[in-house]
Amino acid sequence: MKKCDYCGKEITYFEQYCCDECQRKTLNFYDFQAKFSKFFGIVNGICVFGIPIGLFMFSLRQSIGFTMISLSVLILGLMIVIFPFPVENMISSMKLKKAVSVTRIIGAVLLALGIALVILDFVFFLKF
Repeated sequence: MKKCDYCGKEITYFEQYCCDECQRKTLNFYDFQAKFSKFFGIVNGICVFGIPIGLFMFSLRQSIGFTMISLSVLILGLMIVIFPFPVENMISSMKLKKAVSVTRIIGAVLLALGIALVILDFVFFLKF
């Protein structure tokens, strides 16, 4: 049986969605993704490149490098929680609803790791 592209319920081969609400939610998601994908890509790229640059800076000056790493992970986690844009392979294998949920969970883990790193940064490196 074919499954709904949004929620994964079984449907007939002549349909794409199980109900109008699933179709509306899918179209809203793709509109939201089209609206913010450039912003997400730019900030995502900056954060992803900020982590290895922070590792390099850590070898030169530990406080600056660790601050850069922790802020990059924190911002990356926040972006993934706010803009949960899963990749197409994830959407096709899990369907959109579950893929967005899994992406948000990954973002929440990154956000928690970023918060822990910022706290460690204040405790060990930024002593006044």
